[in-house]
This record gives sequence, C-alpha cells and structure tokens, in this order.
Amino acid sequence: MKKPKTPLETAPALRLGRNLTYGLLDAIGRAIVVGDYKSHDFPTEGELAEQHGVSRQVTREAVKMLAAKGMLSARPKHGTFLQPDENWNLFDQDVLRWLLDRKFSISTLRHFNELRRAVEPQAAALAAIRGTAAQVSAIAEGLARMRTAEKGLGDTLEADIAFHVAVLRASGNPFLAQFKDVVTTALRTSIRFTNRIAGRTASVADHAAVYKAIARHDADGASRAMKHLIDEVLTLIEKS
Repeated sequence: MKKPKTPLETAPALRLGRNLTYGLLDAIGRAIVVGDYKSHDFPTEGELAEQHGVSRQVTREAVKMLAAKGMLSARPKHGTFLQPDENWNLFDQDVLRWLLDRKFSISTLRHFNELRRAVEPQAAALAAIRGTAAQVSAIAEGLARMRTAEKGLGDTLEADIAFHVAVLRASGNPFLAQFKDVVTTALRTSIRFTNRIAGRTASVADHAAVYKAIARHDADGASRAMKHLIDEVLTLIEKS
C-alpha cells in the first residue's frame, strides 16, 4: 500500500507576493493553524524552500518568525517541530487572524469576545475617569463616523474599530491601549460575522450610550454600557 502524501507533496506552490518572507510566513502559518502538518513531520527548511521556490534565507527568516509566535520550535541538528496550540501567542496579530480566518472559527470568536468583555468595560470606566478632552473627542469622532457610515457615506467596519480603539486609548492605561492591535485584528472578522447574523451594522445607539457615559464621567455607566454592547455580540454568536 502506498504511503499517503504529505501536505508538502500535495500542495501547489503558492504565489507569495513581492515580500517573499511574509508571503511564506502567511502560507505556513495558515497551514499550521488548519492542521495540515499535524499528522506528518514538519518539513525541513530545504523542503520548504524547494516547495515554494524561495531561498533558504527566506525560509529561515519565516521559520524564525513563526518560532517567535510560539508556533514552531527549531533546534540545531534536530530540525523544526510544531508547538502545541497552547504555546501559540494568541495576542499576535497574524496568529489571531489565521485563527479567525480558519473554517468553523465560532469558538474563537466567542473566546475573543469573552476577553473583550473582561477588558473593554474596564477601559470604558477608566476613560470616564481619566480621559482627556482630546481623547473623549476622539471617541465622539468615532461615533460620528459610525453615524455617517450607517447612511452609506463611510466604512462601517473602520468606523466601529475607530470607536473601540479610541476608548482603549482614553483609558490612560498603556497596557489597555496596546490591546488595540488585538481588537483591530479580531473585530475585522467579528463585526462582519455578527453583522451578517443580525442583518444590520453595529448598534449606533449602544455605542452612543458608552460615549455619553464617558463624556459625563460616569465610570459605572460606561462599564455597564460597554458590557451590554459586547453581551449583544455574544448573544448573536450563540445563536449562530
């Protein structure tokens, strides 16, 4: 009986784009996330280079980047090995994007929004206490963009993201502010998904409630309003 072919042998060479390192990084990262290599030994750098038509240097850089994301482990004279899922850096924008793009990523969406519920209400409360006039104005601008986009005069997704990022920045907490990269990456999938289920874009009224509470320095109200907003998202995900 013939030995089944590995993903390396069956997959066609991919068009990696002009930046070969990042193109290869994306191709291998996606393959790892969907489980293409779970039942086979991970390819050597030479095999990857030959498969994708790139240099050993390009391959080596892509493997190093994946190792930094916790997805691979490379040891001299022992080769490269897959790391278990629990070692992956889920806050890395590429890893999160690959997970959310993966087929049947409902559980990932749920987990992400559970994390949002733990983080963003606190950010909203702090924004109500610490937010500067300029920062609160940026939240208002995000809300205005959402209203304009709802009328077909802008991108609803980008406006929604701008609102949430402005709240995180207004918290005055640098750790919460850096959470913006995770929120931006994940919301690009989450918002499209929930909007499709709801048959509408995000509720401007719910976002306005968050802004109004922050503007009047009502920390508890801002926290409650943000929790309500995210709970609505979780409810939609559970209905899917």
